[in-house]
Amino acid sequence: MRLFDDFRVRSGDATGRFLQASAYRALLASALLLAGASAVPAQVAPAGHQDVLRLSAGVIGSGDTFQYGPRKMLGVGAFVDWDTSSHIGIEAEARWVEFHQRADVHAATFSMGLRYHFVFGRFQPYAKGLVGLGNFNYPYNLGQDLDLIVTAGGGVDYRWTRRISLRIADFEYQDWPEFHYGNMTSLNGSVGLKVRIF
Repeated sequence: MRLFDDFRVRSGDATGRFLQASAYRALLASALLLAGASAVPAQVAPAGHQDVLRLSAGVIGSGDTFQYGPRKMLGVGAFVDWDTSSHIGIEAEARWVEFHQRADVHAATFSMGLRYHFVFGRFQPYAKGLVGLGNFNYPYNLGQDLDLIVTAGGGVDYRWTRRISLRIADFEYQDWPEFHYGNMTSLNGSVGLKVRIF
């Protein structure tokens, strides 16, 4: 018995178009919220309440491999991290694997989940588990699938200044359990830049 039977929807279906549009709207709303939050002047918090919640946003460049061929491609992405002083946080990310494609095969993923981080001086290693949707375009634009994806990953951020961190390594293993031709996996490694909003 498969855990996620019949979750996959074709992006040509009304449900698939609705879910894809909802993912784009959620990403746009998050970006607008972050842009507005950075313009709001901050107030000084009492010493006992500092760093209770940290909101950061960033961009990444990635190298990706898909178990469909296999294929090696390049991508870009954006992410938002909500971290707490208790080391537990939330990460939301969107990735577009569009570059170095053959036969029009490309993918986009939108996922969100929990993240746990440590602090060692300027270094912040973390582990994460995400769940979301992946949009896969088949060769020669013969069709698209909007599938469930489950991601496990981790990496290391380096705090360069008080507000800017370098994402020096991020690795993810993605499982596409309801891919049209059976279970598919993908691996990606990325680097990027993260800016603390508050």
